[in-house]
Amino acid sequence: MPLAEYVASLSQNPYFGAGFGLFGVGAAAAILRKGFQTSTLLFRRHCMITLEVPCRDKSYQWLLQWITLKGAKQTQHLSVETSFLQKDTGQIKTKYDFIPSVGQHFFRYGGTWIKVDRTREQQTLDLHLGIPWETVTLTAFGRNKQLYYDILEEARTMALKQHEGMTVMYTAMGSEWRPFGHPRRRRPIKSVVLKSGLAEKIITDCLDFIDNPNWYTDRGIPYRRGYLLHGPPGCGKSSFIMALAGELEYNICVLNLSERGLTDDRLNHLLSVAPQQSIILLEDIDAAFVSREDTAKQKAAYEGLNRVTFSGLLNCLDGVASTEARIVFMTTNYLERLDPALIRPGRVDLKEYVGYCDQDQVELMFLRFYKDAADHAREFAKKVMEKKRDVSPAQIQGYFMFHKHSSPTEVLNNVDSVWTLG
Repeated sequence: MPLAEYVASLSQNPYFGAGFGLFGVGAAAAILRKGFQTSTLLFRRHCMITLEVPCRDKSYQWLLQWITLKGAKQTQHLSVETSFLQKDTGQIKTKYDFIPSVGQHFFRYGGTWIKVDRTREQQTLDLHLGIPWETVTLTAFGRNKQLYYDILEEARTMALKQHEGMTVMYTAMGSEWRPFGHPRRRRPIKSVVLKSGLAEKIITDCLDFIDNPNWYTDRGIPYRRGYLLHGPPGCGKSSFIMALAGELEYNICVLNLSERGLTDDRLNHLLSVAPQQSIILLEDIDAAFVSREDTAKQKAAYEGLNRVTFSGLLNCLDGVASTEARIVFMTTNYLERLDPALIRPGRVDLKEYVGYCDQDQVELMFLRFYKDAADHAREFAKKVMEKKRDVSPAQIQGYFMFHKHSSPTEVLNNVDSVWTLG
């Protein structure tokens, strides 16, 4: 039988015709579905641009706040973030921020419609915060990446304005820095009374370092600066660093070397990823390590305190792998306990003693609390110095706080109780 006649006979067979028809319909549907998927993929790849921002990225919170204020104002699907703000009057105000909840949201920016997908993975947790892993994905028409750059830059600027005039405290959590507590109002540098010229000397040195990076580069000197403030407790070391950060418009990264789980590698990593324009603060550095010149009995008392080695700290401060463009402040109450290798030039570039009050300090502190009482201030300072007993600024301040509702005359007459309160 010729082939043409065989095909014609099959076409007249109703069973074959039905099966072939069903097969053709199924094959056509599969081809159409595959073609649609491919077309959609090609369209998204060449005609749309997507930005994914994970919750571990620094811009994640900035973007959420920006979307809340600028973008998805009309969305009806919200989640709440509750925070507490302290007013200038001292009262605590409860603040509720409504941010887009998990799901899809749409908003318009610069004439372009943007779809926001906020997803949450319940099976994956942030080990440091104990919250589910989240991701925000932005999708828009076009191929212009500048759109997302503008959004992120606007979100960053908005976040910085919220912290304008504030000092942010950072603490180490895992392998990164996280804000600790709420941003604090910048402390005026004049609120910390040190011996005449000391504050100005440190500020001038810091500004000279910040303003002259090329001076270090041209001479092949590592661009970093280390400071050590030493002296008795209560004399203003930590308070001055807080005020200095406000004066320089810097934040503060507080690092506890005695923290459990802190290793040499993690310490080096934390110093290398510290937020820009931040002071790294190592308080009570003498409590973290014992001097190599101390006795075996003294060294035994420090065993097991931490996993950071002394050589690891030295390498982080001034080693081959140590980072540049940073300011490190260390404080101690006992300078004699520090190993000479820790405070040599290059690791500590400026070492200053912050000690007990002199007459000018006491007089100036008196005027801070009791203005227009210059005569009382001089007499009060004179009486304090006549006692020939060491007195710290913390003792003087505590005395003034105790007599905050008293007159300058009453404060002057009760000067003997300064040391009782201290």
